[in-house]
Amino acid sequence: MNSQPHDAEQRAELRPDAEAAVARARFDERGLLPAIIQEEGTEQVLMLGWMDAEAMRRTLTEGRVTFWSRSRQEYWRKGDTSGHAQYVRGAALDCDGDTLLVRVHQVGAACHTGAHACFDVDPLTPALGGEGA
Repeated sequence: MNSQPHDAEQRAELRPDAEAAVARARFDERGLLPAIIQEEGTEQVLMLGWMDAEAMRRTLTEGRVTFWSRSRQEYWRKGDTSGHAQYVRGAALDCDGDTLLVRVHQVGAACHTGAHACFDVDPLTPALGGEGA
């Protein structure tokens, strides 16, 4: 079942909650917030992107993930050119309000390299510490 709002009236009903979330968010000196994108079901971290207030607002009200491109200085909605869309299934601010977690239904690869997740591209082998290491 698709839980996305389908018309402007339904999106407008969600907007006050989105505005409250944007107001609680703590953007950095550039006006940006890191957004961790996590796949629903597997809980795998797919990628990290950056959002300004408008990108966050669009993500929370339109049901598709929108980022702010630091290199191109423009908004980009994941999947508009590649077809590898991210459909929002949930979102949460962290305890400090300075990072957003977005749970998504991922269509296709999340990484621009074609890998399923950006973190699949360069796995590291750190020393393990703590109990059970």
